[in-house]
Amino acid sequence: MSFTTITTQAAPLPVGAYSQARRIGPFLQVCGQIATDPATGALLKTDAAGQTRRVLEQLGTILAADGAGWDDVLMVRVHLASDDDFDVMDAAYRSVLAEPFPPRTTVTAGLAPGALIEADVLAVRT
Repeated sequence: MSFTTITTQAAPLPVGAYSQARRIGPFLQVCGQIATDPATGALLKTDAAGQTRRVLEQLGTILAADGAGWDDVLMVRVHLASDDDFDVMDAAYRSVLAEPFPPRTTVTAGLAPGALIEADVLAVRT
């Protein structure tokens, strides 16, 4: 099966051996995003709420680059640097996305220095 690589200058470009997103058939996987400035690549030095909003904005921008949106998202995976940030992240998440929310898995993981959240999405376009 062939695939399409999705790239947009409106979101941070990859700094390693990965793509911003890849679509295979109706499935669109967007890579993990941390809260960075797409122009400079610098990590945003803000709290978990600010980083959550920026990460969701970046994910939305990459989804849009392939004509998708949050209504197409099948699954969100969130990685937090600390369990202590769950409530703050969840409140910021609710302020950006509308119900009904897509399924979400949230785990604590080691992240890039200074990153409080990383998230990726799987979307299905019909």
